[in-house]
Amino acid sequence: MQSLLLVSSPAPAAPAAPAAPAAPLPDLRRLCVHTITTKPWPIEVAAAKFAAAGVSGITVWRDTLAGRDIAATGRLLRERGLAVVSLCRGGFFPARTAEDRGKAIDDNRRAIAEAHALGAPLIVLVCGAVPGQPLSESRQQILDGIAAVLPEAQAAGVKLAIEPLHPMYADSRSAVNTLGQANDMVEQLRSPHVGVAVDVYHLWWDPTLQAEIARCGRLGALFAYHVCDWRTPTIDLLNDRGLMGEGCIPLRQIRAWVEATGYRGFNEVEVFSTRLWATDQDDYLRKIVQAYRDHV
Repeated sequence: MQSLLLVSSPAPAAPAAPAAPAAPLPDLRRLCVHTITTKPWPIEVAAAKFAAAGVSGITVWRDTLAGRDIAATGRLLRERGLAVVSLCRGGFFPARTAEDRGKAIDDNRRAIAEAHALGAPLIVLVCGAVPGQPLSESRQQILDGIAAVLPEAQAAGVKLAIEPLHPMYADSRSAVNTLGQANDMVEQLRSPHVGVAVDVYHLWWDPTLQAEIARCGRLGALFAYHVCDWRTPTIDLLNDRGLMGEGCIPLRQIRAWVEATGYRGFNEVEVFSTRLWATDQDDYLRKIVQAYRDHV
């Protein structure tokens, strides 16, 4: 396969005036919860509990599907009244050897097949990185990897969302660390099946965020929006996210920027937290719903 050349676009000019913060959401019609958020629950339990709490959508992590009939699981979720919003996760394309890059591409093809069987219209890509390998090289491998699996995604009717991760993950989890970099890749790939997942945990700090969200909207590429909060101090680089309202992220300000693009999709609650996983999950789910009403 001919390699695509990764280029960077000039940074967009900042909008003349910031948008006002968004108003509180009137109901739970756009509330989606990731299975990883309530990690202790098997997917069947999560589906029943989410539906009973008024949650409208579910994003499924691939580990919850192990040993299950994926198509039957998708039917179960829909029978509970839950929209299957997306499948997490694909990606991890960079590797030092062609053999390992090929294995990553094969795994992403399996993810596409799983999403199709589940009835998920979208796969979130945590794109990967290799410690010690130049980030520019990893980004090129990411671009090439997405291009390699794009025909299968198109054939399956499954979209791919590049999720830029916070720079603290640039060593091994993702060489895509700003929304600007993700938008650049979308422009290079030029496919309606490739877009971006905006996660506030990873992007809230970026001074170009408002402008890049607007650019993402102009590209028609804002496929997903993930919410949680940034705790101070953060005691674990992976598993210490906060529930909305527990931290410093301006959630309603960012949602206003997202909705200014015309986005009216789900607000997806994605929380990795050893602290919260150790609590009573029924009580935790009640807190998720309340935090969504109060802070998202």
